[in-house]
Amino acid sequence: MTSSQKEKLLSTAKTLFGKPYRYGAEPEEAPEVFDCSSLTQYLFKQIGIELPRNSIAQAGDIKGKEIIPELDFKNLETGDLLFMRGSQGYYNDSLFPNKPVYVGHVGMYAGQGKIIHASSAQGGVTEQNITELAQRPNYAISLVKRF
Repeated sequence: MTSSQKEKLLSTAKTLFGKPYRYGAEPEEAPEVFDCSSLTQYLFKQIGIELPRNSIAQAGDIKGKEIIPELDFKNLETGDLLFMRGSQGYYNDSLFPNKPVYVGHVGMYAGQGKIIHASSAQGGVTEQNITELAQRPNYAISLVKRF
C-alpha cells in the first residue's frame, strides 16, 4: 500500500468518527452506519481494495500479508487490519488450523498505538488506544493483515 493510500484511509476514517454502530450493517448503509467489518470494507474500497464482507473472511483474505505484531506494536503500519475475537461474530476457527486465531472483530491501525474501529461498546466509529482495547475480554490481537 502506498503512503498516499494510507493517508486517504486515515483521513476518510476520521470523517466517520461518531457514525453509529449497528451489528450486521449492510454495505449499502455506509457511510451512515457501520459494524466493524463494514467499516474496514468501506475504507479499503475508497482506495480500490475490495475486502470480503465479514471480519473472518477479511482475516482469511489471501490478498493481505500476515504480520506478527510485536507486543509494543512498533512494527505496525497505518492501514494494517487488526483482528481479535471480539464479543460477537461468525467464528470459523477451521480457517486457521493449528493457530490460536479466533476472529469476530476487526479494526484499522491508525498509528501511534491507536485503532480505528466500529464498536458497540464505544457507540460507533471511534479511535481508541490498542492497549486499552486489548484489556477487554476477547480483544487481544490475534492476527494482523497488511494490504
